[in-house]
Amino acid sequence: MTDMKEKAATTTAGPTTRKPKKTLNPIWYVVAGAILIAALTYIVPPFRNYQLATVGAYFTVTAGLTVLTGLNGQLSLGHGALMATGAYSFALAQNRWLSMPLSFVAALITTVLAGVVIGLAAARLRGPYLAGLTLAVAVVVPSVTSTFDKTFNSDMGLSVALDPPPGVIPMEQWQAWICWAGALVTVFLLATLVRGRFGRDLRAVRDDETAARLAGINIARTQVLAFVVSAACAGLSGALFAFLAQSVSPGAFPLTLSLFLVMAIVIGGLGRLFGALLGAVLLVALPALAQTAGERTGSQHLEGNLALVIFGVVLVVVMLAAPGGLASIRIIPRRKR
Repeated sequence: MTDMKEKAATTTAGPTTRKPKKTLNPIWYVVAGAILIAALTYIVPPFRNYQLATVGAYFTVTAGLTVLTGLNGQLSLGHGALMATGAYSFALAQNRWLSMPLSFVAALITTVLAGVVIGLAAARLRGPYLAGLTLAVAVVVPSVTSTFDKTFNSDMGLSVALDPPPGVIPMEQWQAWICWAGALVTVFLLATLVRGRFGRDLRAVRDDETAARLAGINIARTQVLAFVVSAACAGLSGALFAFLAQSVSPGAFPLTLSLFLVMAIVIGGLGRLFGALLGAVLLVALPALAQTAGERTGSQHLEGNLALVIFGVVLVVVMLAAPGGLASIRIIPRRKR
């Protein structure tokens, strides 16, 4: 009788359901990251603080690009041009108003408007046609600075007027704080977006547009919003680079920058914000490695091309060893159940 009761109870209860894994709120990652960065800025020397700030500026754009390409499937080869748009907007606004908050807002508004225009066109294109459109943007934007040389000072660029850091804070440490504040706020907002309905819509459109349309998702609106969000991230990143360099010129945003950004998010791991962080680290580490190798050989020509070669080799090796990118590598293997 006891065995029959136990079987009946098991049958009534039905199959056991797995509880969904609980994930930490993104705010905790942001807080931990802020504490870690603040601690590092007091430990490392000034040049490393500058490199740390550069990683934060790159992280801002790679995070937005990995959402656009990894989660929504739109390939952009023109994010370097969007960074240039944000950088020039920041420089013009800062030289006029000498107010960093207003200058950052101006850079965001300008790149959001540019993102709307490009996104509306991109929503009608697919595959290589979309890549061609964004590539054309990357080629056209630098030529604008030469056309309107009275405003943008042509190839010489613009210097950026900045107030000194508050108190006795070293300039490099102040730059690291500002760049990582922008990066962490950006990542928190992106993580919050992709965890909700917007993220589900992005993945649905990427996986199957027909099924997403039948599910009631507006394909064009989702793609435009994805491009606008990513463009805003690129604009903020460009403004941070203008703040870092205290100047802006067309040479700072070449076509190769857009290619490096795409390779960085692929190597780091498409669709993962942690992969975007790894890609940002590579964008600083690999060119520094190429510069060191070029200085040892004494060849400036080699130094200028070695970074692209190193990126290509790393891309091939990572795709062979870990097709999902560096973020997909697990140090501790999963336990078999």
